[in-house]
Amino acid sequence: MGTGTALAERIADRRAGVGDPRALVGELRRSLVLVPMDGGGLWTATFGGVRWIYGFTDDEALARFARARDSGDGLLTGREWEFAELRGARLLDEIVPAMGVPAGVALNVADPDGSMLFPPVMGIVPDAVAVDAVDTGERDTGERDGGRG
Repeated sequence: MGTGTALAERIADRRAGVGDPRALVGELRRSLVLVPMDGGGLWTATFGGVRWIYGFTDDEALARFARARDSGDGLLTGREWEFAELRGARLLDEIVPAMGVPAGVALNVADPDGSMLFPPVMGIVPDAVAVDAVDTGERDTGERDGGRG
């Protein structure tokens, strides 16, 4: 896997108050993300009513998380960590909707100055699962009235 440098740089730009948020989402969609496994599934946590999938831009960011989780003091315990390498677009377009609850992606959570949340909102996840999507109550059933209205 690549180092995730482009994605990490876009995160740094946004945290500094510069850069285009759409470009950051686009970079996530193109990037490969390391996602730790937990009990046969992806590592997630619930906070603020959202189920967050933990992802990491590179091996070093994942290692910092693993050290913090293993012992709480940043020391290695020797535990083996399984992870999946997934394209960001797959996380946002397939996995988030399949979760059945409001879900987003939390990147580099062990890096206080390098973390970034991608919440379940329009423009990040599919509109059908975005918490800010407006439900008009109308659905396209595929039927047409043939111009008789």
